[in-house]
Amino acid sequence: MDRTSSRRPEELIVPGFQRTANQNLPHHHDDDVDLEQLVNEMNSSMESVYSTTDTALLLNNGHAHAPHHHHHHHHIHAAYPGHSQAHRRHTPPLPSSSPSRERLQHSQPMHIQAVRCLQEAHQLRPASLPAIPNPFPELCSPAGSPILSPIQTSDNHIVKVWSEDGAGKVVEIPADMTARDVCQLLVYKSHCLDDNAWTLVEHHPILGLERCLEDHELVVQVQASMSSDSKFLFRKNYAKYEFFRNPLNFFPEQMVALCQESDGSIPQSQLLQNFLNSSSCPEIQGYLYVKEPGRKSWKKLYMFLRRSGLYYSTKGTSKEPRHLQLLSDLEDSNIFTIITGRKLHNAPTDYQFCIKPSKVRSDCKELKMLCAEDEQSRTCWMTAFRLLKYGIVLYQSYNVPQQRKSNHSHFTAPVRSVSENSLVAMDFSGRTGRVIDNPVEAQSAALEEGQTWRKRSQRMNVLGSPSPLHPSSLSTVIHRTQVWFHGRIMREEAHKMMIQQGQVDGLFLLRDSQSNPKAFVLTLCHHQKIKHFQILPCEEDGQVFFSLDDGTTKFTDLIHLVEFYQLNRGVLPCKLKHPCTAVAL
Repeated sequence: MDRTSSRRPEELIVPGFQRTANQNLPHHHDDDVDLEQLVNEMNSSMESVYSTTDTALLLNNGHAHAPHHHHHHHHIHAAYPGHSQAHRRHTPPLPSSSPSRERLQHSQPMHIQAVRCLQEAHQLRPASLPAIPNPFPELCSPAGSPILSPIQTSDNHIVKVWSEDGAGKVVEIPADMTARDVCQLLVYKSHCLDDNAWTLVEHHPILGLERCLEDHELVVQVQASMSSDSKFLFRKNYAKYEFFRNPLNFFPEQMVALCQESDGSIPQSQLLQNFLNSSSCPEIQGYLYVKEPGRKSWKKLYMFLRRSGLYYSTKGTSKEPRHLQLLSDLEDSNIFTIITGRKLHNAPTDYQFCIKPSKVRSDCKELKMLCAEDEQSRTCWMTAFRLLKYGIVLYQSYNVPQQRKSNHSHFTAPVRSVSENSLVAMDFSGRTGRVIDNPVEAQSAALEEGQTWRKRSQRMNVLGSPSPLHPSSLSTVIHRTQVWFHGRIMREEAHKMMIQQGQVDGLFLLRDSQSNPKAFVLTLCHHQKIKHFQILPCEEDGQVFFSLDDGTTKFTDLIHLVEFYQLNRGVLPCKLKHPCTAVAL
């Protein structure tokens, strides 16, 4: 460097070095600063700090800057040519055989490339440290990214289900969802009471047909075979598996036989076993009316229902193979109830049903229209069709809720404490209380106390003043909130609802009387026959009561009446068991 430079020697020294030199050598004059000794001290301190593996990284990265720093080092010595000999006398030069120490002399800031540093750090990482997995692989991979990858189609399908009141609910279900699972989903969404009687109904309004889906059927597959005007209904069907509980009511003895025997009947104890056992060959036989294709006329034929299909005899009641003609198979067909009435098809009776091939959507010519003599006969044919087609699968579906009920019985049973179990009936009518030992007397005392409480609660409100609603008016409206009450519906509509929900013993509903505006009607099913009982009001001491037996047994309201006949048969042919309900989705 030129000696005539206008800059002072102190200005040529790095500021950090200048401060260090002033602190370490306070007795030297500014011109006597031993720069080489100072640099050596700084290098030795840096060497102790960067003694780890990271030091090698910094040195390798700083290779490209070595010529620049070396030039700068000579640049500093050139400013003091007169002191070069003194420096060499006081401080020995650095040995040239140590390349690392030679590199450590360059103390200027180094520029480290971030990518190169990360790559080298990955190479030098100990093998004992596991690699941290990427928590968001879908954001880094184009195939799994919801933004970079194409939109993937879902396997779910849209199904719309309608209730009895005309309301609909749309559900999205997978392709393998069964009818039972869909019913469970709708029960959960609609907050209904799950009594395993809910079912999906395949409804064809143009054809006038409907059937209850089996619990194991796949809803998406059934929907694919339906026409655009068809729909699913959500309703109860108490008779879905009733034939497992009371098979004698569903299969009259004269209609059930074995195929091998000409007139042999099946013992009642082995009735269901023969239907469920695929190796046995039971059959249903009897007369049915068959609608002739393309005409409104019906022909009465003797029919045989077997595992292979439905046959009719061309010669009276003969079951010889040469006299049997196949009318329909069971494998690719389903059995439906006809809901349009007998006038549309000019049917001989009201008990119509139909066999519809699965491939047929809306062609009436492919339907096999049949008609039975009575309701019991029609139920027998339709139940046997289901049993012969599905066999043991129906029994497995019937057992699923039974097993679930037994597994969770300890949750459903009411939990009684020790103090409740030790309660006894007491009589406080005398001067001193006494324990009622007679169970009949204890029950009558409990009923009397309940009657007294019911009367008191009707006349008094919470504050103890007379209720603003008169007791007689309250008893006429309190039942309208119950699921079994259907208001002002016609007798025919009540019949239709009972048939739709399965004609099992104990199925009932209450409705307003059409002939007497102050009376009500109890509609009850017994032995697959629907009967009606009028409930008349009667007045006693200014209090209105309701009675089914001309005042012999009186009740303060219809809820009390229903609760009584659910426990006691009384004048009815059977107890009230299943309320005929209509749910709103």
